[in-house]
Parts: sequence; structure tokens; C-alpha cells
Amino acid sequence: MSLAEVSEWTLQAKCRDMADALFPEGKDQKRARSVCVGCPVRSECLAEALDNRIEWGVWGGMTERERRALLRQRPDIDSWFDVLVNYTNGTGFTVVPVDHH
Repeated sequence: MSLAEVSEWTLQAKCRDMADALFPEGKDQKRARSVCVGCPVRSECLAEALDNRIEWGVWGGMTERERRALLRQRPDIDSWFDVLVNYTNGTGFTVVPVDHH
């Protein structure tokens, strides 16, 4: 993913004006994850965090812990962007984060 592509999707993100709210601690993560519900670029966001091994904050509706677990489960995936975004476009498969109520 190019820098231009990253800039393009971030302009569409529901959280674009609330970055600080997406780096909570503890139980506040649930509130931060709720911002991601219905976001039009959730797949791109999650792919960005997974492909770049970003270890902090809520990205694409997943916490740090959830992303680390997913990366351990699927070390064979070279490009999460290809997997997640192509699935959204109907050409790949999906990985759905577990919703912990």
C-alpha cells in the first residue's frame, strides 16, 4: 500500500478527528472499538495495523492483543491488505474479529 493510498482511506475513517480516543487502556477499549462499527474503511485500517505490526491502539475494531493473536495464528499471510480489502471487494477471504461483550 502506497503512502497516497494510506492518506486516501484515512480521510474516510470515522475516527479521523478523534485519534486520542483510539489509544485507551483497559476497559475503555470497548468504547474505542465501538467507533469502528460501520466505518467504511475498517478493512483498510485493520490491514494497515497488521501489515505494519502496529502494537498500540484500536485499529479496524481490533485491540493490540487481538491483533497479536491473529498474527500468531496466521503467520503465512504476507499482505493483510490484499486479504482484507480484496475480500471486501469480493475476491478474497475474511478474518472477522471476535466481539467480546
